This record gives sequence, structure tokens and C-alpha cells, in this order.
Amino acid sequence: MNNTLLLHCSDSSLLAIDRLDAEAHAAAAAFVAAGTAANTVRSYRSALAYWAAWLQLRYGHTLEAGPLADTVVVQFILDHLARPEAGGWQYLLPPVLDAALVDVGVKAKLGALSYNTIRHRLAVLAKWHALKDWPSPTEATTVKTLLREARKAQTRQGVSVRKKSAAVREPLEAMLATCSDGVRGLRDRALLLLAWSGGGRRRSEVVGLQVGDVCQLDADTWLYALGITKTETEGVRREKPLRGPAAQALAAWLAAAPASTGPLFRRVYRGGRVGTAGLSCDQIARIVQRRAQLAGLDGDWSAHSLRSGFVSEAGRQGVPLGEVMAMTEHRSIHTVMGYFQAGSLLNSRATTLLTGADPVTGSSATKPLAGSHPMDSRHVAPTED
Repeated sequence: MNNTLLLHCSDSSLLAIDRLDAEAHAAAAAFVAAGTAANTVRSYRSALAYWAAWLQLRYGHTLEAGPLADTVVVQFILDHLARPEAGGWQYLLPPVLDAALVDVGVKAKLGALSYNTIRHRLAVLAKWHALKDWPSPTEATTVKTLLREARKAQTRQGVSVRKKSAAVREPLEAMLATCSDGVRGLRDRALLLLAWSGGGRRRSEVVGLQVGDVCQLDADTWLYALGITKTETEGVRREKPLRGPAAQALAAWLAAAPASTGPLFRRVYRGGRVGTAGLSCDQIARIVQRRAQLAGLDGDWSAHSLRSGFVSEAGRQGVPLGEVMAMTEHRSIHTVMGYFQAGSLLNSRATTLLTGADPVTGSSATKPLAGSHPMDSRHVAPTED
């Protein structure tokens, strides 16, 4: 039987047992691309374009030539991450190369990159090496040590990792109050409340929702279904509830812009005409920023403000962390805890030890600390350190 099978195979159709051919590589790459979120694909392409340009200018080297040495990655970090020196901030990238990177369109402006941007570029480089089955230089001890110490050095100089403002209840309500501008306001109100009350949805998840993904249970409750997301890649549908104002806002939007198929949130044109095209991730971010601006809110607002704000408010109201994560679908407790603790500590009695006031009601539960009043006879002058 084996001889019969071999008669049907020409020598050209036989594959090498120890490696994939070009067609198989292309097919595998297509699967990876199809299974990766569009935003992630765009960020990977942008980062790889930067690596390619920097390598060509700095070393005359290409990404395809082979795995990079850890010394190249160390040079990349030193070229782009500003360090405190002689009363200023220095980095090693020559100005002529900096200008060239801007000229070819892979860099937005001259100057150092942020720590987060560099970490992202290194993560993409590691992914590139993994896809090529090459050892990643980002795993080298020299690279990890440099990053850790660089982060400490920047922190000591007052450079902190920037986080978007969290839309807890008060700023969210201020944004919602601006949604009085006809059909556009109905859409934005429903979008903001679904993204926030529905578990702090990512903008990609909001964009991906279809009309068929929502159903009404009663006047005060809707369900919406999620499929593939950043952390759930199997595509198993999970239903999440929308209640109260969020359910009412969604009903009002669908009544104003009825549809049986297509994206749940669509573009609204001048005159209040609702189109058939869905919103993009960038448009979701702009809606949040526009509503924050109309509300006169200070801060740095983005679509992520809704996600972090939901978690912070849940912590503030004492919702168990397990219930919060069931809604948000965070996989990492470390990731969610930063926002959750920020909210829960707002109501902590540990923040009012001097006054003894209840952080929620403002009423005093204990006497003020002895010596807290300048005329208190028990006041003791502090000794010098």
C-alpha cells in the first residue's frame, strides 16, 4: 500500500521533515494574523516598521537577516530612553538618525520615547523572534536589568507611567449629562453606559457588538453577548447583563435607529441620519474625549477610562473582586487590583485616622487626635530629626 501511495507523489511534492516550506509558513502567518485583533495587528506593524528602519540606519541590518544580539537591544534602549545626566535628560540616538526616522514616517516627533513605548517595541520584537523560532534577545539578563534600573532612575526623577483618567461615577454622570444632542446623544449615551455598566468593555469589544448580540429580557434588563475578545480567544459566547439606566439607554438608541442586522453602534451624520457603517476603535475614543470636553472635565480621557472607571467605582462601592472580574473578564488579578484598590481606598477608614470621620458620611466616629488643635494643652512640640 505504501508503494501505491508513493506512485501518486512526485519528488517535487515531498516535504522536508525538519522544516516548513514557504507556503506553510505563509499559511501559518495567515492564521496568526486572522486570529489577532485588528488593533494589535496595527500596533505590531508599526513597531516592526520602526525596528526595520532603526536597524537599517544604525547597523545597516535587516529584520529578516537573523536573530538579534542582546547588545543590539541594549543599544536600542539607550538610543531611545532618556536618562538623567548633568541636570538634563540625555539619550544616545544621533540627531541625524532621529530626524531620518521622523522623515520616513515611522516616528511621530523628535526626541526620546516613553518607557511604555519602549516596552511595547521590545514585546513586539520578542513576538517576531518567536514567530521565526529564534531565541529572543529581550530575555537576556542584561536587557532585563537595564530596563529595571532605567525605570527606577526615571521614577526617582519624577517621571511616572502615565495612566488615563478613570471615569468613576461622577465624571461618567457629567459625560452623560452632555448627551442631549438628538440621535447622536442617544447613541453616545447608550454606548457610554453599555461600555461602563456592562463591565468596563474594551473599545474593540464595543466595536464588535452586533445588533443580534443584544436581547431584551424585560423593561429594565437587557443581555448582550461577547464572542472573541482580547482574553477570550475561543469565541465562546458569554452573556452579560445591562440593567437600569444602561438598559433604558440601549432601548432608546435602538428605537431611534432600528436595525435587524449590522453593528450595534453606527455612525451618525449631519442632520441626525444614522448610517450603516459601524464605529471604529478610534471613534470610540473620540466620543469619550468629546463628552469629557463638553462636560468640562480635566484629565486625560480615553476609551480605557470607562474600563478603569468601572473597576475603580466597583471597589469604591465594595463590590467583591470576583464579581468585578466576572464582568470585566480580566485574567490577571495584578492588572485589575491597581484600579480596584484605588476605588476601595476612597472609602477606607485608614484615610481618616486624624479626624475619625466616616469617609462615606463625613460624620466623626472618634475624637480628634490629641494635640491636633493649636490651643490644646496636651500639644507637644516635635523633636528634631
